[in-house]
Amino acid sequence: MLYRVHFFPGLCLLVLGFGLQLQILRLLAERRVRRRVLTMAALASTVLLVLGYLLEFHRVVRFFPVWWSTWLECAAIVETILLIGLYPALLAWRKRPEFRPARRTFLQTAAAGLAIAPMAAAGFGILERGRLQLSEVKIPIPNLPKDLDGLRIVQVTDIHLSPFLSEREFARAVDMANETRAHIGLVTGDLISRYGDPLDACLRQLARLRAEAGVLGCLGNHEVYTRTEDYVTAQGRRIGIEFLRGQAKQLRFGAATINFAGVDYQKFQSNYLVGAERLIAPGAVNILLSHNPDVFPVAASKGYDLTIAGHTHGGQVDVEILHQHLNVARYYTPYVLGLYREGASSVYVSSGIGTIGVPIRLGVPPEVSLIHLCAT
Repeated sequence: MLYRVHFFPGLCLLVLGFGLQLQILRLLAERRVRRRVLTMAALASTVLLVLGYLLEFHRVVRFFPVWWSTWLECAAIVETILLIGLYPALLAWRKRPEFRPARRTFLQTAAAGLAIAPMAAAGFGILERGRLQLSEVKIPIPNLPKDLDGLRIVQVTDIHLSPFLSEREFARAVDMANETRAHIGLVTGDLISRYGDPLDACLRQLARLRAEAGVLGCLGNHEVYTRTEDYVTAQGRRIGIEFLRGQAKQLRFGAATINFAGVDYQKFQSNYLVGAERLIAPGAVNILLSHNPDVFPVAASKGYDLTIAGHTHGGQVDVEILHQHLNVARYYTPYVLGLYREGASSVYVSSGIGTIGVPIRLGVPPEVSLIHLCAT
């Protein structure tokens, strides 16, 4: 059986790409484009779409250098984006003898806009990917001890060091995190994207991350996909980062205790946080580190005051129309980006630093997060 990285999104793109391709070929045939040209274009398009899908399987991707596999998969996604723009453009360009010249000009202009719009948005998203920012958030905790009021926690997550994010770019994020002079540092998973990405380079930069009381972390789904969980845990310990895997770590600040519990990636729609209640420290402020935020309702029910997560990339592409967010991450979880509350408990979701699939962020720039705990 093939070991699958992202089943549903990849399958959706494949089906969408095939569907658009068939419709476009039909429209081009109506315009009497040469059959040989259509056949060659269809063959090339099909090969790229199928290859892009198969490259999400580890048993396939291992036969390709990581640079090639990353960019070939990206090309398949970009092809789908192009098809999305091309199909409505061809519909608008279809000949209608009853159309008046002015109407024909309008439709031709609209068609050109439809064809260009997806790639223009992609170009803007590539630029926004490099707009790293520091996001600060105050999180109220009921009955927060005085000695923890104002505690600063810096979070680095979803690094995805790969051909889409260089070590130099990530070093800038580490520098930004260090400039916060936080009391605690957190790394909440997804150091790389796929097997063959520069994991040691990522760890080399994480070794520079500094915080007054140390750096803790949890592992993400890409540590599972690349089978590097044990390696990251061991190397993290060597460089001073304690990845909590079903474990808890208590830190004292003055007379107050804060308890950090960490869990491995929780498989989507599985039985979340089995046994995590045993990691609760009575009388302490309890914070759960979980890569994926959809565990939040369970964490709240078990008594965690705060869950800190990543995973969603804020959707990576977030479009607002009439104040409603069009965001693919909402398929997985309602906790997409920022702070959410349920009763006395909260979850904070960072958009992270890197990208997957394509080197694009639209509406959700990369971020290092600085959390301030405060009393209610």
